[in-house]
Amino acid sequence: MHRITAMKMCLVIMLVLCGSTCGEGQAALHGAPMGTLDFGYVPAGNYETNTYYDPGAIGILFQMVHAFLSVVQPNPFPHDLVIEVTQQKIVGLQRNYKKVIHYELGFIICTVLGILFFLLVPVVGLCFCLCRCCDNCGGEMHQRHKKNADCQRGCHATLLFITSLTISVGLLFAYVANQNLSTQAKGITKLVNSNFKDLRTLVESAPGQIEYMANQYNTSKERAISDLDNISSKLGSRIQEHLGKDVHPALDAALSMAGAIRETKEALENVNISVEVLQEGTSKLQGNLTDVRRNLSNTLSDPACTAPTAREACDSIRRKLDQLSTDANFTGLPDVSQELAKVNDVLKTDLTTLVQKGYTAFNDTPEIVKNQTKNIVSDIKNALNSVGSNITERTKMFPIQEGVSNITRIITQNQASVQNYFPLIEQYDFYRWLFCIALCCMVLIILAFNYLGLLCGYCGYDKNASPTTRGCISNTGGNLLMAGVGFSFIFSWVLMIIVVLTFFIGGNIEKLGCEPLSDGSIFKMLDTPFILNSQWRNYLPGILYQNPEVNLTFEKVYRKCKANTGIYTALQLDNLYNISSFLNISMYTKNLTSKFDDIDVDLGSIVLLDHAGKQNLQNFTDSGIGSINYAAFEKEVNKGVTKVDLLAFANDIEAKADTLPKGALENALKGHASSIRSIHSKQVVPLEQTMSTLNKSIQILKTTSLGLSLKVQNVITAVETAQNLITKNASRVVIQETKKYMEVIIGYFEQYLNWVKDSISKEVAGCKPVANVVDTVDIIACSYIMDSMNAFWFGLGCCTIFLIPSIILGVKLAKYYRRMDTEDVYDDAVNEQWQ
Repeated sequence: MHRITAMKMCLVIMLVLCGSTCGEGQAALHGAPMGTLDFGYVPAGNYETNTYYDPGAIGILFQMVHAFLSVVQPNPFPHDLVIEVTQQKIVGLQRNYKKVIHYELGFIICTVLGILFFLLVPVVGLCFCLCRCCDNCGGEMHQRHKKNADCQRGCHATLLFITSLTISVGLLFAYVANQNLSTQAKGITKLVNSNFKDLRTLVESAPGQIEYMANQYNTSKERAISDLDNISSKLGSRIQEHLGKDVHPALDAALSMAGAIRETKEALENVNISVEVLQEGTSKLQGNLTDVRRNLSNTLSDPACTAPTAREACDSIRRKLDQLSTDANFTGLPDVSQELAKVNDVLKTDLTTLVQKGYTAFNDTPEIVKNQTKNIVSDIKNALNSVGSNITERTKMFPIQEGVSNITRIITQNQASVQNYFPLIEQYDFYRWLFCIALCCMVLIILAFNYLGLLCGYCGYDKNASPTTRGCISNTGGNLLMAGVGFSFIFSWVLMIIVVLTFFIGGNIEKLGCEPLSDGSIFKMLDTPFILNSQWRNYLPGILYQNPEVNLTFEKVYRKCKANTGIYTALQLDNLYNISSFLNISMYTKNLTSKFDDIDVDLGSIVLLDHAGKQNLQNFTDSGIGSINYAAFEKEVNKGVTKVDLLAFANDIEAKADTLPKGALENALKGHASSIRSIHSKQVVPLEQTMSTLNKSIQILKTTSLGLSLKVQNVITAVETAQNLITKNASRVVIQETKKYMEVIIGYFEQYLNWVKDSISKEVAGCKPVANVVDTVDIIACSYIMDSMNAFWFGLGCCTIFLIPSIILGVKLAKYYRRMDTEDVYDDAVNEQWQ
């Protein structure tokens, strides 16, 4: 009782420390995104015990014995019967004696047969001896003639040899089993000591594991402090990102409008320049075309054009002369100089720079957050350090080393007590070994007489010798066989009583102890309510916690310890000491939460766009680009520079000139065509390019002016809305993002807590040594001892049973080898069978 109390006290101390360690990391909030922390692996104890047992080649013999026992006792483990008998003691046994007999029927039958063998063999042997002394039962030294004597002798010899071989195999089984038991007994010391060593490792490794978990608090703290040091990016950037959903589109629109103003200026300048160029260019072009038309008209007035061959061509050209003229008239287009001047006045205020200042001010949000939370961050760090100090203080409060020392001392004392029995075990095992060797020697003596008798009888037998004249060797063989028969009668009943006792004890232990232990049936029996204590529903929690209602069973403990689960989970130690009461750190969470609630970031210093910028946008609306007569510009730019395509006109003149006879008229027309081409390339093409520029500029101005007032108003409204969000509603965003930031910080400690919980459940004080103790009992009691003992009686029983046919065959065969005193006398013809 003192040892149990000490162990429970140490468990409580260890668990209190576990609770104080992991209690500092409880998080009350969930769902915040955070990085996954790596706390590493709790250093595990190195357990040495190997509970895997391989019997080797002798395992075949063990399987044969198990198969034989399954034939003798095919019934499953009598769970209900054992429970009833255990609970009701003698009364239960009296009520269920029929069930007990039915279950033990195979053993009872075999035992009864063995007892009959034990009782009858000495009686039969005595009667057989007396009978032979009276010259009966084969005692008369006279052999009658039989025609099949040789056949009978050979048959008896063969059967006796086979029987002796069978006895030899049984003897070998018994000898090997005896040696195996002695060999395995020598390994018990090492196996038991390794179990005690593992139990010490289980206890001694727990403080180091708990210290490791306590130190891992720093992992969460350092990660939290790192995030606090980077509050500008962790919190400030998130606030900026949240506000940026409204701010960035507003500033982008303002910046886009600034670009539109510059583009408008460029377009107005292009319009002014293009109109001026077109007006001057079309005027020069018109003069040149007039000269060409006049010169061409003079050429067509030449008398050569009156010739029949040229008249048609000249008339065709003359009819098209009026087309040599400009088409578009740019002199009447409106002047945009006034609008350009207003736009230039607007550009005197650099709107782009003002918008960029807004971007810069807004991008300073993380730095503003950092500067305004310096004191609060310092307070939070102090709170985190306070939690770490609290862990250290609680670690020192509990005398865990003292508890570990107490349990280690108990384990060492128990180990010393067990080791005191090892010399006695070795001594008694030696006595047992000698006793078993003596039993084997009894069988060996009988086998020696049988084998020597067969050898001498076979080698010394002479077919030509009569029964009275048989040789000495043959007679010796017969005498040896009879000696073997005598020793069989002397030893067999002794061997049988040993076989019966070991069979009944060993077989029942195997069926009622080893097999249930191997397949777990024994745990189900021990876990039956009220089986071990009539007042307790569950025995194990009744012993550990004085609370038999707890659902803690031997089977659960063994299964979980087999998987090396933490002892806290395996033994459900929360019923003795619930660490959940120490996992609630709401006061730490509350302290941290209150400090985070003190975060109040003022972003009022951020100005996205000042009054000058807004006025600049309004002035752009009043620049007058919306009142420009774009239709007049579009009307003229959609016309051609000339009424006719000069290149086509020149090609036509040249084609008609080719139809004329060679001469001055032809050459003159081709010269005019060349002049027209020159005018097209030098004047018309540049004017067309200028018209294209003018058209693009007009389209830009038209697009910009379309709904300009509404566009500008939307930009100003968006900027003011974003500014209002920063100035008046930023606190809501700050509170929202601060809460998320706080959840991340506290989430690190929640991870730590969950890791500690998981480690306590699965890794801290892994209780595999407890399961190893059960497995070691199974190995020593069943695999080492019972399997070898059962194999011994199996082999010895085989020898003993086959001594019966050995006696019969030995008696019959000895008659053919021994020298007779008298024999049957026949005439010569009959005596020839002896020849």
